[in-house]
Amino acid sequence: MPIEMPKGLPFSVDTWTPCSNRKRHHFLTHAHKDHSQGISTHSSFPIYATRLTKSLTLNCYPQLNESLFVDIEIGQPIAINDPVETFTVTAFDANHCPGAVMFLFEGTFGNILHTGDCRLTPECLQRLPEKYLGKTSREPKCRLDYIFLDCTFATFSSKMPSKHLAIRQVIDCIWKHPDARVVYLTCDLLGQEEILENICKTFGSKIFINKENNPECFQSLSLTIPNILSQDPSSRFHLFDGFPRLSERAEAKIIEARANFQPDPLIIRPSAQWYVFEDVSSESEKRKNSRFKEAIRDSFGIWHVCYSMHSSRDELEWALQLLAPKRVVSTTPEFRAIELGYVRRHCSFDNLAPDDPLWKLLDIDLEAPLVNEDIQEEVTVNKKEMLTVSSPVKGTCLTLFGRARAGLGNSTLSYEDLVKPEIPTRNVDEVGSDGEVPEGQHDGSKSNGLTKGIGKRATPYSPTGMSNGVNENIRKLYRSMHIPVPKPLPSLVEILNNRKRAKRSFML
Repeated sequence: MPIEMPKGLPFSVDTWTPCSNRKRHHFLTHAHKDHSQGISTHSSFPIYATRLTKSLTLNCYPQLNESLFVDIEIGQPIAINDPVETFTVTAFDANHCPGAVMFLFEGTFGNILHTGDCRLTPECLQRLPEKYLGKTSREPKCRLDYIFLDCTFATFSSKMPSKHLAIRQVIDCIWKHPDARVVYLTCDLLGQEEILENICKTFGSKIFINKENNPECFQSLSLTIPNILSQDPSSRFHLFDGFPRLSERAEAKIIEARANFQPDPLIIRPSAQWYVFEDVSSESEKRKNSRFKEAIRDSFGIWHVCYSMHSSRDELEWALQLLAPKRVVSTTPEFRAIELGYVRRHCSFDNLAPDDPLWKLLDIDLEAPLVNEDIQEEVTVNKKEMLTVSSPVKGTCLTLFGRARAGLGNSTLSYEDLVKPEIPTRNVDEVGSDGEVPEGQHDGSKSNGLTKGIGKRATPYSPTGMSNGVNENIRKLYRSMHIPVPKPLPSLVEILNNRKRAKRSFML
């Protein structure tokens, strides 16, 4: 799922939640459902998208009002008149699916490129303004402040074939099986229309799609490639649903053909998923480069071709070297950007100046008056720690926003709500290195080793029980960040007393 944009920005991209609904402007990069989920419930005017993306989205969500959308043309800058500040947005082709775009935002908040889902190629990046493009061993004239990057395959190190080469492999596979009376193509996803177009052009045959069984796909293809669709089931080429239970249905088709003494049907799945997640071949076969040069048949009779609508790690690294952004954050999956070498080398957040624009982006004012002057030093440290929360990846730390960013983006709490002087604390020396507190008493009326104030050696914590001494805002923040709420440690005195009682019971 896409991530929420930071609180300091007046717009959202591909998120439709109560939080993003409070933004003043909304942008939709493309019509895949994982990027439009919730749009019928939390949509508000205006939604900027290309005409094709608007049509495809209205096809999936007919309850939406077309007047919500504002058409945006690729390559044409638009000045957005926001009540706080005017900024400019320009759409560029994302090389992902029909109508998909990247958005370049330029304003006082900085220069931000949001890629949505993308397959970055030289042709794709060369359409960006020249001032943002660097050259060999030379940075661009104007560096992007932030890139919100599609890191779906950031951990996949193998070099993927281009879309053109993958389509060529599909066509070659069909040529090599002339006896197959029926060819089933699992190309029912938005973004695979180019495969169907090339097959139709090469073999002079239209593609049959069962309108009754797959009405949504039929309507989408009717908007993108209506001239190659057929309602004649005698056509050699049939559109085949990729999900669910593809393996079972493929085996059933082969068994049915053999029972009727017919040649095995040809079932082709152009997708990168099998190569990245589902490849069950041996380790020695995985190391062969040939698996990306031609179709591979699995044990169920399905022929796989690596057709990717997302960039591999090599393509992402190359793009980042060319663009040289100051900061990078993964849009999906969350935290995946840290896997990239460029991010580890060039996007450190260890030393952030008080005037760094990142604080404004996160809507944090370091100069704001604090509730208690005695805790000023502690609060300043905590604000900086928001950017270095431990990552799920072992041995690494987040480079942008992290869980704290997600929490701030999804929460209506102000930072001042989190620094009340009455918050109970525990001495740092008593808390484990992982920050977790084992099961213990939840009664806030007992001391359990708590200190009354917040000193230099203390950190705030929040027990899960409904203690009267615990600020409710702290609990809300932990829940909004999807982080387990720390539980109180038993006091050392209590542990020693329990051991003594246990010894006495044993002796008796």
